[in-house]
Amino acid sequence: MYDPSQLRTFLAVAQTLSFTQAARRLGLRQSTVSQHVRRLEDAAGRQLFSRDTHSVELTVDGEAMLGFARRILEVHEQATAFFTGNRLRGRLRFGASEDFVLTRLPEILEGFRYDHPEVDLELTVELSGTLHEQLAAGRLDLVLAKRRPEDPRGELVRHDRLVWIGAERLRLDPDRPVPLIVYPPPGITRALALEALERQGRSWRIACTSGSLNALVAAARAGLGVMAHSRGLVPPGLVPVPERAGLPELGEVDFVLVHGKRQASAQEAADALAAAILGGGDRLHRGQPGPRGRPLPAPG
Repeated sequence: MYDPSQLRTFLAVAQTLSFTQAARRLGLRQSTVSQHVRRLEDAAGRQLFSRDTHSVELTVDGEAMLGFARRILEVHEQATAFFTGNRLRGRLRFGASEDFVLTRLPEILEGFRYDHPEVDLELTVELSGTLHEQLAAGRLDLVLAKRRPEDPRGELVRHDRLVWIGAERLRLDPDRPVPLIVYPPPGITRALALEALERQGRSWRIACTSGSLNALVAAARAGLGVMAHSRGLVPPGLVPVPERAGLPELGEVDFVLVHGKRQASAQEAADALAAAILGGGDRLHRGQPGPRGRPLPAPG
């Protein structure tokens, strides 16, 4: 009933919320992407996207189709691998950004290990900037990280806006330097946050530095300051800082998959893991419920 190629196209549009970006990811014409989505909607008898000239959003039925599409494609790929006898082997060195520590990325990796038990998967979790450096040095085969502003490479996994986040009760004093919670260099969000504040002429100070997302989140929950973070990955207990705080816009960010130097032993495994991540990209997000209480003053 449901064509796998149409389901892959649907997932790409659902993850990027853009027919143009989905077409670029899949190597298809935009008209073909639209055709795939229309045919899938006809097969389901439901509208999966609400769209106008400015935006694309999933409908309630589209949200339901996400889970079905992912499971159908997983079973389809397992059956194909079984009957073709294509068993991947070798060592795969995969690097994932700290941003995905609190998402459902482990589920994607677990599924990959189940499908390809003979692949030795080595996981490195680091800052995006560090992962790019390790990839360039040949120490990693595949990286899931933020795209560096000066580097156009990479296959788009998700596009998001950067926002300032902090504890819901935190209040910033406009007459004092902005207290920042940041990754150490070469953190990409750190550089973007400092550049934005410098452009605005806003003074700042470092309240906490750590290479661990969990440590940064703990500091933010304690009300030590604010941090720049992807809007779709806001950790529980933290919320976007209100516009009335007057903090500058941070712009947008792309999370991409980048392949390293193609080693024959890792190439097929890297391609398979990249496909699994692209197929499950809707799992790479967080909700952000926040506690309520008395306002916390920003530390001076």
